[in-house]
Amino acid sequence: MKTKLWQKETSIDPVIEKFTIGKDKEMDMFIAPFDVIASKAHAKMLAHVKLITQNECDDLIAGLKEIGNLIEQGNFKIEDGVEDIHSQIEFYLTEKLGDTGKKIHTGRSRNDQVLTAIKLYLKHELQKIRLDALNLSEIFKELEKKYQNIAMPGYTHFQIAMPSSFGMWLGAYAESISEDMELMDAAIKICDKNPLGSAAGYGTAFKIDREFTTSEMGFSTLNTNNIYAQMTRGKTEKISAMALSSLAHSISKFSYDVCLYMCQNFGFISFPEKFTTGSSIMPHKKNPDVFELLRAKCNLLQSLPEQFTLLTNNLPSGYHRDMQLTKELMFPAIESMKECLNVLMHVLPNIQVNENCMNDAKYKYLHSVGEIDKLVQAGLSFRDAYEVIAKQIKEGNFSINKNL
Repeated sequence: MKTKLWQKETSIDPVIEKFTIGKDKEMDMFIAPFDVIASKAHAKMLAHVKLITQNECDDLIAGLKEIGNLIEQGNFKIEDGVEDIHSQIEFYLTEKLGDTGKKIHTGRSRNDQVLTAIKLYLKHELQKIRLDALNLSEIFKELEKKYQNIAMPGYTHFQIAMPSSFGMWLGAYAESISEDMELMDAAIKICDKNPLGSAAGYGTAFKIDREFTTSEMGFSTLNTNNIYAQMTRGKTEKISAMALSSLAHSISKFSYDVCLYMCQNFGFISFPEKFTTGSSIMPHKKNPDVFELLRAKCNLLQSLPEQFTLLTNNLPSGYHRDMQLTKELMFPAIESMKECLNVLMHVLPNIQVNENCMNDAKYKYLHSVGEIDKLVQAGLSFRDAYEVIAKQIKEGNFSINKNL
């Protein structure tokens, strides 16, 4: 049996084979279930347009269901010498069904086959991430309400600025994530376009029905132009990466806040000891390792769009093998984002706030703007009121009414 869909009479050099396959066998297991979904839709379409018989279609669907069950059970493997998941699925069908198995590739190329599986995968995974992110946003909203009347100091330039509240701080991240989801929705919409039928980028002479497969796979619409359908490889991943990067930005910034506010110099918040780590020589330490790793992982995720730019920016239209590496960038990134969301949702509800942090004497100047406002309300211009309070601060005469 030939172990590559494109193999002719000459065997490829083993060094070249290893290099060109790379990590595809490992990465392809992420999209294996989605290749089965796409192949089922393709088989049904081939029967619909009379390129195969209904009996052949039924046999192919039955074989693909077997493969789907094996994948779900973790028992479907890419065999030695087989190039990728797409080849393995076709060889499985051919071994089981003979010539009928060989007909599954009619009217498509591995190019649009891979594209379709990736788009289905991205759409599925981004929707899961979107749901988790919205659940995280709800946790922030609950904490916002819980701590809306607990005051905390606000800082700008790392300098004491104005009064704030723990609720306002936590609520800021609820809104930040909500805005991130606007970008996520746009990325999902881009993923929700069917490229199947574009073949190698120039269509096929067979009278296939792309609307049929679009509906069968649950895509909202299709990539109409065959060349552009191929151009979406790398671009779809980059747009998805932008959405992940935006969400990662919110999580990273919050994690930095936590690390800063847990520091004894601030002492605004803490977490139970079971969510922190200690020191091998300093018994008093409660290190925010979880949030340091969240910050680090999300900072790496924020580099993802730039990596896709570097990978795809200097390529003309048409497929190029460079695109194989998009999987190595995107798939682990999605797993990392899901892990970060799950960990943060697990830890965040246990946050403990310091209700007395505003009692420190150094925070009395937080109220300078409030005192200016009082003078303005009494009839003084803002600029004159500003100068009055500035002079009081400079001369050490500034005092406040703490009954806020």
